[in-house]
Amino acid sequence: MPLVPPVTAYTPASSFERLLAIMDDLRVNCPWDKKQTMETLRHLTIEETYELSDAVLGNDTQEIKKELGDIMLHLVFYAKIASETNEFTITDVLNGICDKLINRHPHIYSDTEVNDEADVKRNWEQIKLKEGNKSVLGGVPASLPALVKAARIQEKARGVGFDWEEKSQVWAKVEEEMQEFKNEFNTETDTPIDQDKAEGEFGDLLFSLINYARFININPENALEKTNRKFIKRFQYLETKARENGKQLHDMTLAEMDVFWDEAKKL
Repeated sequence: MPLVPPVTAYTPASSFERLLAIMDDLRVNCPWDKKQTMETLRHLTIEETYELSDAVLGNDTQEIKKELGDIMLHLVFYAKIASETNEFTITDVLNGICDKLINRHPHIYSDTEVNDEADVKRNWEQIKLKEGNKSVLGGVPASLPALVKAARIQEKARGVGFDWEEKSQVWAKVEEEMQEFKNEFNTETDTPIDQDKAEGEFGDLLFSLINYARFININPENALEKTNRKFIKRFQYLETKARENGKQLHDMTLAEMDVFWDEAKKL
Protein backbone atom coordinates (compact mmCIF):
# COMPACT_ATOMS: atom_id res chain seq x y z
CA MET A 1 0.00 0.00 0.00
CA PRO A 2 1.41 3.43 -0.95
CA LEU A 3 2.23 5.88 1.80
CA VAL A 4 -0.16 8.82 2.08
CA PRO A 5 1.67 11.81 0.53
CA PRO A 6 2.35 14.21 3.42
CA VAL A 7 1.95 17.96 3.55
CA THR A 8 5.61 18.96 3.33
CA ALA A 9 5.12 22.72 3.07
CA TYR A 10 2.12 24.98 2.68
CA THR A 11 3.14 26.36 -0.72
CA PRO A 12 1.62 26.14 -4.22
CA ALA A 13 4.53 24.04 -5.48
CA SER A 14 4.44 21.47 -2.67
CA SER A 15 0.65 21.22 -2.77
CA PHE A 16 0.72 20.64 -6.52
CA GLU A 17 3.42 17.98 -6.14
CA ARG A 18 1.24 16.29 -3.51
CA LEU A 19 -1.72 16.21 -5.89
CA LEU A 20 0.47 14.71 -8.63
CA ALA A 21 1.70 12.00 -6.24
CA ILE A 22 -1.87 11.13 -5.22
CA MET A 23 -2.89 10.98 -8.89
CA ASP A 24 -0.04 8.56 -9.59
CA ASP A 25 -1.19 6.32 -6.71
CA LEU A 26 -4.83 6.37 -7.76
CA ARG A 27 -4.04 5.54 -11.35
CA VAL A 28 -2.13 2.43 -10.25
CA ASN A 29 -4.18 1.24 -7.28
CA CYS A 30 -7.81 2.40 -7.60
CA PRO A 31 -10.06 0.23 -9.84
CA TRP A 32 -12.22 3.20 -10.85
CA ASP A 33 -9.35 5.58 -11.57
CA LYS A 34 -7.48 2.93 -13.58
CA LYS A 35 -10.43 2.55 -15.96
CA GLN A 36 -10.86 6.21 -16.82
CA THR A 37 -10.07 7.65 -20.24
CA MET A 38 -10.26 11.19 -21.58
CA GLU A 39 -13.63 10.33 -23.08
CA THR A 40 -15.08 8.99 -19.82
CA LEU A 41 -13.84 12.05 -17.93
CA ARG A 42 -15.30 14.53 -20.42
CA HIS A 43 -18.91 14.64 -19.19
CA LEU A 44 -17.73 14.68 -15.58
CA THR A 45 -15.51 17.68 -16.30
CA ILE A 46 -18.44 19.52 -17.87
CA GLU A 47 -20.52 18.77 -14.77
CA GLU A 48 -17.77 20.05 -12.47
CA THR A 49 -17.50 23.24 -14.51
CA TYR A 50 -21.22 23.90 -14.11
CA GLU A 51 -20.93 23.24 -10.38
CA LEU A 52 -18.20 25.87 -10.19
CA SER A 53 -20.45 28.23 -12.13
CA ASP A 54 -23.26 27.65 -9.61
CA ALA A 55 -20.89 28.39 -6.72
CA VAL A 56 -19.71 31.62 -8.37
CA LEU A 57 -23.26 32.82 -8.99
CA GLY A 58 -24.15 31.90 -5.41
CA ASN A 59 -21.14 33.88 -4.14
CA ASP A 60 -20.20 30.85 -2.04
CA THR A 61 -16.42 31.15 -1.65
CA GLN A 62 -16.02 27.87 0.25
CA GLU A 63 -17.89 26.03 -2.48
CA ILE A 64 -15.81 27.81 -5.13
CA LYS A 65 -12.65 26.59 -3.40
CA LYS A 66 -13.96 23.02 -3.38
CA GLU A 67 -15.05 23.09 -7.01
CA LEU A 68 -11.72 24.56 -8.11
CA GLY A 69 -10.07 21.57 -6.46
CA ASP A 70 -12.33 19.18 -8.35
CA ILE A 71 -11.49 20.85 -11.66
CA MET A 72 -7.78 20.88 -10.80
CA LEU A 73 -7.99 17.13 -10.24
CA HIS A 74 -9.53 16.69 -13.69
CA LEU A 75 -6.76 18.74 -15.34
CA VAL A 76 -4.12 16.61 -13.66
CA PHE A 77 -6.05 13.45 -14.60
CA TYR A 78 -6.08 14.29 -18.33
CA ALA A 79 -2.35 15.02 -18.26
CA LYS A 80 -1.64 11.78 -16.40
CA ILE A 81 -3.53 9.75 -19.00
CA ALA A 82 -1.64 11.47 -21.82
CA SER A 83 1.71 10.87 -20.11
CA GLU A 84 1.06 7.12 -20.09
CA THR A 85 1.14 7.09 -23.89
CA ASN A 86 3.97 9.63 -24.11
CA GLU A 87 1.74 12.23 -25.76
CA PHE A 88 2.37 15.02 -23.24
CA THR A 89 2.93 15.59 -19.53
CA ILE A 90 1.62 18.03 -16.95
CA THR A 91 4.96 19.89 -17.33
CA ASP A 92 4.25 20.30 -21.06
CA VAL A 93 0.78 21.63 -20.23
CA LEU A 94 2.05 24.17 -17.71
CA ASN A 95 4.94 25.38 -19.86
CA GLY A 96 2.61 25.56 -22.84
CA ILE A 97 0.20 27.93 -21.13
CA CYS A 98 3.11 29.98 -19.73
CA ASP A 99 4.61 30.37 -23.21
CA LYS A 100 1.22 31.32 -24.67
CA LEU A 101 0.58 33.97 -22.02
CA ILE A 102 4.03 35.48 -22.55
CA ASN A 103 3.56 35.53 -26.33
CA ARG A 104 0.09 37.06 -26.13
CA HIS A 105 1.07 39.80 -23.67
CA PRO A 106 3.80 41.64 -25.61
CA HIS A 107 2.81 44.83 -23.76
CA ILE A 108 4.11 43.12 -20.59
CA TYR A 109 6.95 40.93 -21.86
CA SER A 110 8.07 42.92 -24.90
CA ASP A 111 8.00 46.48 -26.22
CA THR A 112 4.42 46.67 -27.56
CA GLU A 113 2.47 49.65 -26.21
CA VAL A 114 -1.24 49.61 -25.39
CA ASN A 115 -3.59 52.31 -24.15
CA ASP A 116 -6.44 50.28 -22.76
CA GLU A 117 -8.20 46.90 -22.52
CA ALA A 118 -9.50 47.21 -26.09
CA ASP A 119 -5.94 47.40 -27.43
CA VAL A 120 -5.02 44.28 -25.44
CA LYS A 121 -7.94 42.35 -26.94
CA ARG A 122 -7.11 43.47 -30.48
CA ASN A 123 -3.49 42.40 -30.05
CA TRP A 124 -4.64 39.05 -28.64
CA GLU A 125 -6.78 38.27 -31.70
CA GLN A 126 -4.10 39.40 -34.15
CA ILE A 127 -1.50 37.24 -32.43
CA LYS A 128 -3.83 34.23 -32.59
CA LEU A 129 -4.16 34.70 -36.35
CA LYS A 130 -0.36 34.81 -36.68
CA GLU A 131 -0.20 31.57 -34.67
CA GLY A 132 -2.19 29.82 -37.38
CA ASN A 133 -5.87 30.43 -36.67
CA LYS A 134 -7.65 30.72 -40.02
CA SER A 135 -10.53 32.76 -38.60
CA VAL A 136 -11.00 35.14 -35.70
CA LEU A 137 -14.07 33.07 -34.83
CA GLY A 138 -12.17 29.78 -35.04
CA GLY A 139 -11.54 29.73 -31.30
CA VAL A 140 -15.24 29.71 -30.40
CA PRO A 141 -16.16 26.10 -29.50
CA ALA A 142 -18.95 24.71 -31.66
CA SER A 143 -20.55 22.98 -28.67
CA LEU A 144 -20.93 26.13 -26.55
CA PRO A 145 -24.52 26.89 -25.47
CA ALA A 146 -26.03 29.30 -28.02
CA LEU A 147 -26.33 32.24 -25.61
CA VAL A 148 -22.69 32.02 -24.54
CA LYS A 149 -21.59 31.41 -28.13
CA ALA A 150 -23.37 34.54 -29.38
CA ALA A 151 -21.61 36.67 -26.76
CA ARG A 152 -18.20 35.15 -27.59
CA ILE A 153 -18.73 35.61 -31.34
CA GLN A 154 -19.49 39.29 -30.80
CA GLU A 155 -16.49 39.76 -28.52
CA LYS A 156 -14.21 38.12 -31.07
CA ALA A 157 -15.52 40.31 -33.90
CA ARG A 158 -15.07 43.40 -31.75
CA GLY A 159 -11.46 42.41 -31.13
CA VAL A 160 -10.63 43.12 -34.78
CA GLY A 161 -12.74 46.29 -35.03
CA PHE A 162 -15.95 44.84 -36.48
CA ASP A 163 -18.43 46.47 -34.14
CA TRP A 164 -20.91 49.28 -33.64
CA GLU A 165 -19.45 52.62 -32.62
CA GLU A 166 -22.17 53.73 -30.19
CA LYS A 167 -24.52 51.79 -27.92
CA SER A 168 -27.41 53.91 -29.26
CA GLN A 169 -26.85 52.25 -32.64
CA VAL A 170 -27.08 48.84 -31.02
CA TRP A 171 -30.31 49.71 -29.23
CA ALA A 172 -31.75 50.99 -32.51
CA LYS A 173 -30.96 47.56 -33.97
CA VAL A 174 -32.76 45.88 -31.05
CA GLU A 175 -35.86 48.02 -31.69
CA GLU A 176 -35.65 47.30 -35.41
CA GLU A 177 -35.50 43.54 -34.84
CA MET A 178 -38.33 43.72 -32.30
CA GLN A 179 -40.54 45.64 -34.71
CA GLU A 180 -39.81 43.19 -37.53
CA PHE A 181 -40.76 40.31 -35.28
CA LYS A 182 -43.97 42.02 -34.12
CA ASN A 183 -44.95 42.95 -37.66
CA GLU A 184 -44.56 39.44 -39.03
CA PHE A 185 -45.63 37.36 -36.05
CA ASN A 186 -48.35 39.28 -34.27
CA THR A 187 -49.64 36.77 -31.72
CA GLU A 188 -52.89 38.71 -31.27
CA THR A 189 -54.20 37.17 -34.48
CA ASP A 190 -54.89 33.52 -35.26
CA THR A 191 -53.05 33.69 -38.58
CA PRO A 192 -50.75 30.67 -39.08
CA ILE A 193 -47.07 31.62 -39.06
CA ASP A 194 -44.00 30.27 -40.78
CA GLN A 195 -42.22 28.60 -37.86
CA ASP A 196 -38.81 28.52 -39.55
CA LYS A 197 -38.97 32.20 -40.40
CA ALA A 198 -40.29 33.06 -36.93
CA GLU A 199 -37.42 31.17 -35.35
CA GLY A 200 -34.93 33.02 -37.53
CA GLU A 201 -36.37 36.43 -36.67
CA PHE A 202 -36.48 35.58 -32.98
CA GLY A 203 -32.84 34.51 -33.16
CA ASP A 204 -31.96 37.88 -34.73
CA LEU A 205 -33.76 39.65 -31.88
CA LEU A 206 -31.92 37.66 -29.21
CA PHE A 207 -28.58 38.23 -30.94
CA SER A 208 -29.15 42.00 -30.97
CA LEU A 209 -30.14 41.99 -27.28
CA ILE A 210 -26.99 40.07 -26.40
CA ASN A 211 -25.02 42.62 -28.40
CA TYR A 212 -26.55 45.49 -26.43
CA ALA A 213 -25.87 43.71 -23.15
CA ARG A 214 -22.20 43.58 -24.12
CA PHE A 215 -22.17 47.33 -24.71
CA ILE A 216 -23.44 48.02 -21.20
CA ASN A 217 -21.18 45.41 -19.58
CA ILE A 218 -23.88 42.87 -18.74
CA ASN A 219 -23.01 39.20 -19.11
CA PRO A 220 -26.18 37.81 -20.73
CA GLU A 221 -25.60 34.27 -19.47
CA ASN A 222 -25.25 35.46 -15.87
CA ALA A 223 -28.22 37.78 -16.21
CA LEU A 224 -30.51 35.06 -17.55
CA GLU A 225 -29.37 32.53 -14.96
CA LYS A 226 -30.08 34.99 -12.14
CA THR A 227 -33.56 35.51 -13.58
CA ASN A 228 -34.01 31.72 -13.78
CA ARG A 229 -33.09 31.39 -10.11
CA LYS A 230 -35.39 34.25 -9.15
CA PHE A 231 -38.29 32.62 -10.98
CA ILE A 232 -37.59 29.23 -9.38
CA LYS A 233 -37.51 30.78 -5.90
CA ARG A 234 -40.80 32.60 -6.44
CA PHE A 235 -42.51 29.62 -8.05
CA GLN A 236 -41.46 27.32 -5.23
CA TYR A 237 -42.85 29.85 -2.75
CA LEU A 238 -46.11 29.72 -4.70
CA GLU A 239 -46.14 25.92 -4.49
CA THR A 240 -45.44 26.00 -0.76
CA LYS A 241 -48.21 28.51 -0.03
CA ALA A 242 -50.66 26.53 -2.13
CA ARG A 243 -49.92 23.36 -0.14
CA GLU A 244 -50.26 25.25 3.14
CA ASN A 245 -53.75 26.26 2.02
CA GLY A 246 -54.63 22.70 1.04
CA LYS A 247 -54.64 23.43 -2.68
CA GLN A 248 -52.98 22.14 -5.84
CA LEU A 249 -51.74 24.62 -8.44
CA HIS A 250 -53.69 23.02 -11.26
CA ASP A 251 -56.91 23.59 -9.28
CA MET A 252 -56.23 27.28 -8.65
CA THR A 253 -57.16 30.22 -10.84
CA LEU A 254 -54.44 32.49 -12.18
CA ALA A 255 -55.78 35.28 -9.95
CA GLU A 256 -55.37 33.07 -6.88
CA MET A 257 -51.83 32.18 -7.85
CA ASP A 258 -51.00 35.83 -8.50
CA VAL A 259 -51.70 36.63 -4.85
CA PHE A 260 -48.92 34.32 -3.70
CA TRP A 261 -46.68 35.37 -6.59
CA ASP A 262 -46.93 39.01 -5.53
CA GLU A 263 -46.03 37.94 -1.97
CA ALA A 264 -42.96 36.15 -3.29
CA LYS A 265 -41.81 39.25 -5.18
CA LYS A 266 -41.70 41.19 -1.90
CA LEU A 267 -39.41 38.69 -0.16
